[in-house]
Amino acid sequence: MSVLLRRIYDEEKILGGYRVLVDRVWPRGISKEKAQLDKWTKIIAPSSDLRKWFNHDADKFEGFKEKYLEEINQSPEAQYLLNELKEKVKYQRVILLYGAKDVHHNHAVVLKDWLEKE
Repeated sequence: MSVLLRRIYDEEKILGGYRVLVDRVWPRGISKEKAQLDKWTKIIAPSSDLRKWFNHDADKFEGFKEKYLEEINQSPEAQYLLNELKEKVKYQRVILLYGAKDVHHNHAVVLKDWLEKE
């Protein structure tokens, strides 16, 4: 199947599939009813320290990606959740929802790449 990325604030219509919020913090102004999540996976979001270091600076994205993957690889809980999502991708569409404004330089992009690799 496929992995889609959607900024939770920009969703005009709710897409069908397994809907996962991949942010550590709940998005402001979005109700649980509006989000229609199947899962909220705070554990696979970047640490607060890494997020603050990155500060959504596109010039730091490659370094962020490297450090973020290190964090994921060092966390058995994150590995378990990602492997669970990877199994779901085999059978249904998975929609990774995030709040970042930059749609090209954020942790959901890294997660999508991770989930789609063989």
